[in-house]
Order: sequence, then C-alpha cells, then structure tokens
Amino acid sequence: MITTLPRCTNLTLNMNHQLLNRELAADDPWQLDTNPFERERHTQMLRLSLAQGSITNALEVGCAAGAFTEKLAPYCQRLTVIDVVARAIARARRRLKETPHISWIVSDVQQFSTNELFDLIVVAEVLYYLGDKAEMRAAVQNLVRVLAPGGHLVFGSARDANCWRWGHAAGAETVISMLNETLIEVERLECRSESVNEDCLLARFRKPVSAP
Repeated sequence: MITTLPRCTNLTLNMNHQLLNRELAADDPWQLDTNPFERERHTQMLRLSLAQGSITNALEVGCAAGAFTEKLAPYCQRLTVIDVVARAIARARRRLKETPHISWIVSDVQQFSTNELFDLIVVAEVLYYLGDKAEMRAAVQNLVRVLAPGGHLVFGSARDANCWRWGHAAGAETVISMLNETLIEVERLECRSESVNEDCLLARFRKPVSAP
C-alpha cells in the first residue's frame, strides 16, 4: 500500500526535495550498500532497534533507497515507512518487492498523521533537511506523539558542526537535546571514519510510561 499525504511548501524544503530526487537517481545513493562507514552505521542502528526485544509496530522515517528498511523489516510484525520523496518510496518498495506487512507512505515528517502508536521509531539522517530548528522541533514533537508509552526511538544524524558546514540549520547534538526534553536517553554512540564528512551520533530513547 502506498499513500500520499500533503507536503510542506517551504522553499528550503522544496530545494532539499529536489536535491534528494537527483541523488536518488544514482544506483547506490550515498553509498549506503558499499561504504564501510554506512554499513557499520546501519549495523549499529539495527542493534539499537532490536535492543528492546520483539517489535510489534515500527515506523521508519526516511527510507532513502531501502538499504536499512531491508535490514529492519524481518524483525517487525508491522512496519510503516514514510519518506517525503516519492522516488525513495518507489525504490525501497521495489527493493523489498511485495512485502505485505509494510505500509508505504509519501509524507513529510511534520505532517505525518496517524491514530496508530509505534513501539519503535527509527529516524536517521533526515531531520537536518528541515528548514530550521522550529521545524525540527515540530517534527520531534510529532514523532513523540505517535511513540507508544514505553516505546523506543532510535535517532541518528551527522553532528551539528558538519550540518552547519553543509548549510543545514542543525544536526545531531541539537536534535538529541530536543528529544531529551520528553524522552529518556538510554544509549548513545558515535560512528566515524577518517573522512570529516563521516561522523555521526546514534542514540536510543525510551518514552516514559504514564502512571496508572
């Protein structure tokens, strides 16, 4: 199933969408399948995702060409995948073929809306594409809203310094600070290589369970 939801019309976001569309035309965009740094990043993301045990209902935000989706999907009873770029959803869906327990949605992370709650949310290398810190905060609040009490959120991003250098508003440290306002940080680690561009933080958070 593929669903299309409304997108933001912010100029910066539209420019980023165009950039992502162009990059997704490559055979292996961002070298997610071939770069040792990216493979290690995905290995650690999967480890963090599975740390809570079985996954009933998961949400992946930003699937790119489906490299991590392919790793995560076998461990989920149900998986919802959203990406703002329709080409990304199409490529990831082709990669995983017809997998009945996955729902595919073209949506901006800020506008994604559902009555479902997820026991796992994975959002990596996505939020720095938003226009400013206010939009990042809105996205964080929306994801926290659909995270089930006791559920886990796995976040990953290039660090602030690299994101600023690339022209983005903020990166890992800024968003981790936002997530810590409402969630409990359980684990944090760094992935880096000799390249200055390959330096990211990964973190796992848990949503507090409300008192009876």
